[in-house]
Amino acid sequence: MHARPRSTQELTDRVKAPLAARTWTTIVVIGLVGQLAWTVENMYLNVFVYNTITDDPNVIATLVAASAVAATLATMLIGAASDRARTRRPFIAIGYVLWGATTAVFGFIQPDAAAGVPPTAQAVGFAVVAIVVLDCIMSFFGSGANDAAFNAWVTESTVPANRGRVDGVLAIMPLMGMLIVFGALDGLTQQGEWKLFFGIVGAVTAVVGVLAWFLVRDAPTIQPTPDGYVASVLYGLRPSTIAHQPRLYITLAAYAIIGTSTQVFIPYLIIYIQRYLRIDGYAIVLGSTLILAAIISVLGGRVIDRIGKQRAILPATALMVLGLVAMFFARGMLPVIIAGTVMMGGFMLSIAAVSASVRDATPIDRVGMVQGLRMIAAVLIPMVIGPFIGAAVIVGANETYEDLGVIKQVPTPWIFLAAAVVALLVVIPVMALRATEKRERAGA
Repeated sequence: MHARPRSTQELTDRVKAPLAARTWTTIVVIGLVGQLAWTVENMYLNVFVYNTITDDPNVIATLVAASAVAATLATMLIGAASDRARTRRPFIAIGYVLWGATTAVFGFIQPDAAAGVPPTAQAVGFAVVAIVVLDCIMSFFGSGANDAAFNAWVTESTVPANRGRVDGVLAIMPLMGMLIVFGALDGLTQQGEWKLFFGIVGAVTAVVGVLAWFLVRDAPTIQPTPDGYVASVLYGLRPSTIAHQPRLYITLAAYAIIGTSTQVFIPYLIIYIQRYLRIDGYAIVLGSTLILAAIISVLGGRVIDRIGKQRAILPATALMVLGLVAMFFARGMLPVIIAGTVMMGGFMLSIAAVSASVRDATPIDRVGMVQGLRMIAAVLIPMVIGPFIGAAVIVGANETYEDLGVIKQVPTPWIFLAAAVVALLVVIPVMALRATEKRERAGA
């Protein structure tokens, strides 16, 4: 018989101590700047490729999928390494510095061509390969630092009583990252100043890596893993581990479904607003939507703590689906802001509820390793499957526009309905989760 590993929830169920100001500062500063870098990688890098290299949606989908694989490998390897080292600080600090350095290089990759002359197919192909390789390297550093080490540190620095609030705040960080980039740096992309754009974000990320060395204090609850490094990396993939941790893996399945749903449309969102809706002030649309959705997420985090994280997953996902359907019909700035707020607000709440549930179900001696599993669910599966669903929908709709004599494909509203259909599948793991809880209570 195998003893079931204790989870962080089982060890700290009755602890309700508030978080210290230093902990909140570290969460906000490192979490926010990490999401600034991810905003560039997840959204603006796609726009950069679309505007300067190729309009083929399958290239964007390949870029997203390749980076997801690199990010997942990094999280699994670095998560297990930080478990064995019993420290997260150097992995966060050094990783952020390297993350920033590689981000700054993106603007230098463009196909060479004379003024007014389209680049050759060979130049475009070289640029595509170069951008994919660099994106994988950048994603490895970023995920090792943020998704593995930083997320493990957050789990160890919080308890179940405050994780809804913490994950509610962390859930808005991607939105705040987008808002800051849109407000402060979008003008550079409009002017084609991509080198300066990537350079600024890279420099900020590297500076925060230096600050992290002084901000981060490793939690005293870090537990050493009982096995070797390779065994620790592979531990979470064993059938026996899955069998003895059903609540953790079912919750991760819900995470994967919600994440896949969003990746159907997010890689193409800015292009859709610009090219299909023809809204010139798309930064205003996105800025307004992100601010309102962030308010919903922060306020909703407290509600999640009160009603229960697992009980909140379905209502939050239903809100996201409602917003996705509304986005299908929305035309014009105000309707898109309203629909987008509902969509993104529901998405942030559902992610907060699922992410906090995963932290609660994490074995205390496998915190770093679980970040690798979380990446498989939250990044690898969604980013490999979602963008290709979106690309298939875009190609199938065959909507185009002419830009300087070149016919380009454009995303259509059908990507939102496709995302809604995927999101509805979350009912399956949530029902399985409830059944598992009933069995656990009956056997207690």
